[in-house]
Amino acid sequence: MRILLAEDDSVLADGLTRSLRQSGYAIDCVKNGQEADTALSTQEFDLLILDLGLPKMPGLEVLRRLRARSSLLPVLILTAADSIEQRVNGLDLGADDYMAKPFALSELEARVRALTRRGQGGGSTVIKHGPLTYDQVGRSAYINEQMLDLSARELGLLEILLARTGRLVSKEQLVDHLCEWGEEVSNNAIEVYVHRLRKKIEVGGVRIATVRGLGYCLEKYSDAPRPEAK
Repeated sequence: MRILLAEDDSVLADGLTRSLRQSGYAIDCVKNGQEADTALSTQEFDLLILDLGLPKMPGLEVLRRLRARSSLLPVLILTAADSIEQRVNGLDLGADDYMAKPFALSELEARVRALTRRGQGGGSTVIKHGPLTYDQVGRSAYINEQMLDLSARELGLLEILLARTGRLVSKEQLVDHLCEWGEEVSNNAIEVYVHRLRKKIEVGGVRIATVRGLGYCLEKYSDAPRPEAK
């Protein structure tokens, strides 16, 4: 999956590029609207992540030109100004989704997954893991069709573990994905979030294993021991 990131904030662009590459995406990054328009008119992408406040050509003009070429490329808009007017303008011009800064990396990755699936032909945005069901668009989780009461950080943690089922996720990776721009999440806080999430999902036999000194792993459901019948 190839993504074009149009973002002039170098710190944000570097962080997003690093995070999305870790998740297996190929990222091309441009820093102004003219470069974005040129890239979109000459190359093929699976998703555009578009900042509205770009120099040389505003993000909304990049979007207008993209849709004028009859492109169906999914577009996720980023903006520091979460005004209703800007949101309406972006959606009217053909944006598929909208995120206001600051945002959690875990939520952005969930929306990227949903949009790239949709762009490939409307694939499901619902992940199933044994009795656990997670809706990436609605950001809601269920055990045996009963909704779980999860905080935003617990949802972010669940998203990351589900995306890497059966694989180790280090505490450092969790910190990188759960922190919002300008905020910090400590290793101790990660342990608290994992503990809380465990209590809520293990009643259904879904298990998060601790790899001592390294991180955590959401066990494949077929490998997880089932609760004993009473």
